[in-house]
Amino acid sequence: MSMLKCFFEIGGDKSVFEGLEISGEKELCEKYMGRFPVISITLKNISGLDHQEAYAALRRTIGTEARRFGCLQKSEKLDEGDRAIYQALTDIKDGKFTMADEVLADSLRTLSQLLAKHYGRKVILLIDEYDVPLDKAFQGGYYAEMVSLIRSIFGSALKTNPDLYFAVLTGCLRVAKESIFTGLNNLKTFSVTDYTCASSFGFMDREVKNLLSYYGFEDKYSAVKEWYDGYQFGETEVYCPWDVINYVDRLRDRESLEPQNYWVNTSGNDAVRYLIRQLGNGVLKSEIETLIAGDTIEKEIREDLTYNEIYSSVNNVWSLLFMTGYLTQRGSGEGKRRQLAIPNLEIRSIFTDQILELFQDTAARDGELLKEFCDALENGNGEKVERLQAV
Repeated sequence: MSMLKCFFEIGGDKSVFEGLEISGEKELCEKYMGRFPVISITLKNISGLDHQEAYAALRRTIGTEARRFGCLQKSEKLDEGDRAIYQALTDIKDGKFTMADEVLADSLRTLSQLLAKHYGRKVILLIDEYDVPLDKAFQGGYYAEMVSLIRSIFGSALKTNPDLYFAVLTGCLRVAKESIFTGLNNLKTFSVTDYTCASSFGFMDREVKNLLSYYGFEDKYSAVKEWYDGYQFGETEVYCPWDVINYVDRLRDRESLEPQNYWVNTSGNDAVRYLIRQLGNGVLKSEIETLIAGDTIEKEIREDLTYNEIYSSVNNVWSLLFMTGYLTQRGSGEGKRRQLAIPNLEIRSIFTDQILELFQDTAARDGELLKEFCDALENGNGEKVERLQAV
């Protein structure tokens, strides 16, 4: 999303793209590069113990972005009323943004209108991790309040906004199916099962080889592939770019460094933890052992889930794990059924760590017993894992 912001935004640093393939698209760059006012927010930190705390976090996120456009305060193209509206978006008292709920509900549309009037150009809106507030609200017990607010904010900004050029949203669940988008029917959705743009969601094998070669780490290719490859979007296999970039960056400081788990720092692993806690189910035990051993299981995938449905059934959790990258596809079955697998060693380590954590909490604190369990888990000895779990 930061790349899109840098490319489209008026006053962006064009030198970032020098020497890259897109710089060869002269006509496209002339038409779009640095030509638009861009509103860019991430909702990954919108949470709270109740809806009032979450609303305050949302005020802070949108208010901080609005304050980035200080030029609106003195714009000759805005009248006093416009400047008063901008003031309502950005006012702070005692270190907190004070915008009223009704101002917050219309904030993104209001800001886009002011920017369009100032620049004489329609606005591009970027919203990263749009569904995190819904997840947090469900966990905190204020889902209905958050759905109502997000529906108002997004509805006014995306459905009835003549000053919007286009918007890009990212999230775990399909935007078209979430109740906050009721009535919004002009979305193009690209999910892990789609073929369009599949190669854009991660690094291709040739790109990883080029990256390693550039920094002189060709000998790390096999390790990088085992740890960070294995995701399948449509029919395209990709590496997780976050992991590859972080590992190569660390290698520049210490060439002997073994692959690390960088994913665990970006996710709470709640879905994996929930699934592991259900291991009293014999069938589920067998399925998780199958996955850890490197084989596949077949499950029906629902891409139309909303957050208040996810944990109503273990079957829904499989869909969440698939859509968030803890599992990937290795083929399709009938209808919506897909062959699922753990993509690589990094994700496998997350599953095993969660199982070990559960085992340590519930089993006797016996070092030899724990060692036996670890060995059985690593070697894919399902019979021994089940026996030791029952100890």
